[in-house]
Amino acid sequence: MKIITSGAAYLDIDAYACCIAYAELLNLQGIPAVAVSSAQPNASVSKTVLSWGGAFSAYTPGSDDEFVLMDVSDYHHFDPLVLLDQVVEVIDHHPGYEEYWTEKLGTAADIRPIGAAATQVFERWVAADLLAMISESSAALLATAILDNTLNFTGQMTTPADIHAYEMLARLANLSADWPARYFQECQAAIEAELRIALLADLKRMKPETRLPEVFAQMTVWDAEGLIARHRSEISHAMAEQGEDWLLNVISIQDRKSCFLADSAFSQEKLSRLLAMNWRSEAAVGAPATLRKELLKLGLSALA
Repeated sequence: MKIITSGAAYLDIDAYACCIAYAELLNLQGIPAVAVSSAQPNASVSKTVLSWGGAFSAYTPGSDDEFVLMDVSDYHHFDPLVLLDQVVEVIDHHPGYEEYWTEKLGTAADIRPIGAAATQVFERWVAADLLAMISESSAALLATAILDNTLNFTGQMTTPADIHAYEMLARLANLSADWPARYFQECQAAIEAELRIALLADLKRMKPETRLPEVFAQMTVWDAEGLIARHRSEISHAMAEQGEDWLLNVISIQDRKSCFLADSAFSQEKLSRLLAMNWRSEAAVGAPATLRKELLKLGLSALA
């Protein structure tokens, strides 16, 4: 059995969609596969998305099972159920571990700069000549993951491949033209309803070599400035509990920018070394919007 899984901390919409859609594809090809995760979905997996019926299995991996990792390649953050020596495929778009996995898996390691891992999974469906057989729910999941990870196609890592994949998948899923706005507004409502949980659900601890603040949280919403104005004090308290060296990136879809928050001058300076930032009252705005993985790439490139 192939176990399709992702990271340990949480499942964002990209990981969630990729696991479900890739397991479906493998089973159509006659390869037994299940989507399994110990992690819970974060706010990017909205109520409407959950209603589409994509489900993870309660299957317990056996000693002979193989693992396929989606939307993650840093083995320090794999789901704890993963046995590293039994990983047979990695599909990811985060930088840092390309050389390790290429040496270990060869072409079975597909790690490259692209807007969404969901686009890579879409390409697997196309290559197998089975796209016409994809379920409506898997098509909708992959399309929504592309929306989220490309910041509605405004993100700097967006490629023509992402745009093409979304167009094809949205048509197959019968998604309406206003779905992008409704999706991001729904995510924001969920985040604001349980803000502390949302912050922790998309928080990563960065290594010193990344040159980023140690605690880095990120969320994508429709209106970042409105959220920050309503919840600034709560955000600072929640982040400070995780450590003094913290940064929050609130990505605002409607105005295509990132609103960064960092209480300490030390954390602010780390970001300012990578991007020109004008900090006022522990806040700074970056345009266009910048994803954490893009900042990670900048930090790692600075070491080269």
